[in-house]
Amino acid sequence: MKLVIAVIKPFRLEPVREALAAIGVAGMTASEARGFGRQKGQTEIYRGAEYAVNMLPKVKLEIATTDAMAEQVVETIRQTAGTGAIGDGKIFVIDLVDAVRIRTGESGEAAL
Repeated sequence: MKLVIAVIKPFRLEPVREALAAIGVAGMTASEARGFGRQKGQTEIYRGAEYAVNMLPKVKLEIATTDAMAEQVVETIRQTAGTGAIGDGKIFVIDLVDAVRIRTGESGEAAL
């Protein structure tokens, strides 16, 4: 099993969710996040004064998936979340040792 963690632009959340549902992803967790990468934030002008915005709003997605589907999940996120602009985000893939469904006690891939 794999845990796919994606950090994307907030306005790409709904298209990514729809694309993942279309390939059979049954569930995911989405959290609001703030961060920066190579763009190191940006400068904005508000009421004539310039402010440095060091932490940009992002959405963090967490998707537990089978080994067989992990590559398809990553490619779907990459294609759907990408705009070609700086700050599109990152995708991380981590080995997932176990998963347990609390209600039934199922574990492993059956719990996904």
